[in-house]
Amino acid sequence: MSESDSASFVNNYINTWASKQLLLSKAKINLQEDKLQKFDALVADYRTDLYTRAYKEALVLKGSDSLISKDQLANFYAEEKENFKLKERILRIRFVALPKNFLNKGEVSKRLKNFEKEDVSYLDSIGVQFTKLHFNDSIWVRASRVAAEIPPIGFENQDRYLKKSQFFELEDSIGVYLGMIEEVKDINEIAPMSFVVPTIKQVLLNRRKINYLRKLEIEIIDEAIKDKEFEVYTKD
Repeated sequence: MSESDSASFVNNYINTWASKQLLLSKAKINLQEDKLQKFDALVADYRTDLYTRAYKEALVLKGSDSLISKDQLANFYAEEKENFKLKERILRIRFVALPKNFLNKGEVSKRLKNFEKEDVSYLDSIGVQFTKLHFNDSIWVRASRVAAEIPPIGFENQDRYLKKSQFFELEDSIGVYLGMIEEVKDINEIAPMSFVVPTIKQVLLNRRKINYLRKLEIEIIDEAIKDKEFEVYTKD
């Protein structure tokens, strides 16, 4: 900062701080006592929550196991299958987007349909000529994501183009889209396990965190009683 900018910054900082302090003083004088007590209690509660939450998170990070085994994932999926009904169509797809003046569209279509090892090598070798490409057809993706990548596909024509074993060629003002659908799961079908693994992991980790914190709270109380730091007095 220049000297004048620095001085201006300091003055603004001081004035902002002073304004807050003066308003606070006025508030303490002019607000009713019951309101002040209520606000003080809220501040104390917030302070306690802030400290304890940070401490709990640090303990969970240090002491809670974050690894989820394949067996745990599979068992949870088997037990909770009915809770994984799809709310949106998902599919496994491979596709490319080509410029409108692309010369070898027929060859790309043939290779995209066959998709043997030599076809993949060929498509990879000319991939820089595509405006978009997605070859990982083992991954399930949402229909809405496909529609975002391939604008000619919308909600009204999904039933026509997003079908199992369907090959499509679509065009808009930007380019040409070639796609091959491997598999489709519709609304209300059970989602494949691979699609819901991130959700399952999060649920299991959250449950583990909750159980760990419950155990921690019990241990803290027990330890405090044992060390005579905590005692409950009852009236006879």
